[in-house]
Amino acid sequence: MIYLDYNSTTPVDERVMAEMLPFYTEHFGNASSSTHEFGWYAQGAVEKARQQVADFIRAESSEIIFTSGATESINLAIKGVFEAYQTKGRHIITCKTEHKAVLDTCAYLEEKGATITYLDVDREGRIDLDELKESFTDKTILVAVMAANNETGVLQDLEQIAAITHQHNAIFFSDTTQMAGKLPIDENDMGLDLCCISAHKLYGPKGVGALYVRRKNPRVSIIPLFHGGGHENNKRSGTLNVTGIVGLGKACEIAQHEFWDNNEHISKVRGYLEHQLLEIPDLSINGSTRYRLYNTSNLYFPRLKDGSTVFSHIKTKYAVALGSACTSANAQSSHVLMAMGLDKEESDNSIRFSFGKKSQKEEVEKLAEFILSLYK
Repeated sequence: MIYLDYNSTTPVDERVMAEMLPFYTEHFGNASSSTHEFGWYAQGAVEKARQQVADFIRAESSEIIFTSGATESINLAIKGVFEAYQTKGRHIITCKTEHKAVLDTCAYLEEKGATITYLDVDREGRIDLDELKESFTDKTILVAVMAANNETGVLQDLEQIAAITHQHNAIFFSDTTQMAGKLPIDENDMGLDLCCISAHKLYGPKGVGALYVRRKNPRVSIIPLFHGGGHENNKRSGTLNVTGIVGLGKACEIAQHEFWDNNEHISKVRGYLEHQLLEIPDLSINGSTRYRLYNTSNLYFPRLKDGSTVFSHIKTKYAVALGSACTSANAQSSHVLMAMGLDKEESDNSIRFSFGKKSQKEEVEKLAEFILSLYK
């Protein structure tokens, strides 16, 4: 089985694992235990990781809150702002192609009295900045637009979105989960007030992530989801996952120094696959080819002559993702591709290939050769 689903998750880097292992056995203290050296050591490791994460996105360590991953971070950001700023308004602007963690959170808040504007995207998967400008009201408190789409890799213009948002005195949250580890993140240059990362997307462990919350210009307030103990500066109570946090910090440190080496290698692998497969009549790349992550290729494959799909032939040898998402065990056409204007047939016959550090050209050469043979 060849793994080509790196946008779903990544293997833990050996250097990350080596950093984590002592905290399972030797340094097993609770970071909140302040009366002995086991706790002090754990707390020191947490604060080192906090600084590593902060350096990774050019933030201050005091602006980093550790969570269980991107989904929790997204919930904390959106629900936390909604509760904290209700006296100003209850209007939130987001995008139809956001991750389900954002869309489902917004749907929940609609039941609690929020008004949500869902921005359209064009065929390339990008929002219209003029539509964004026209969506603001005097009750708008938050704009939530992701940096890079998990299905297509399409990048949004964060700097422009942030500038427009701040002109209307609203807060800008971006889900940077897929961007983290693939492209540099600078929260100041990008104008981010809130953003999130998840360790397992950048060669760290599953079950740990972080939320960035700006502390000045403007200072962002959020109401916590969890109460009980006052951990993480009263923003996220609960015993800290010290081992996972150590892994997240190390993964961020490694990614910060290896961005461009990985970029060149992975981009060549992706480019080779697309160049070969574009020989297939009616095959198309879903989303912008100018503004997207260098590791992601979402392709529509026309049905084969016998009516079967490419996925049905490659699924036993290659780990890839379909253009349809599985939510609560119910297969659904991709909301991302449908929002971009694809019909159900096109969406359901689209495959996402996402590449990583261990992807090899030889693997995609064999894949391309096999797919091309299906159309002969």
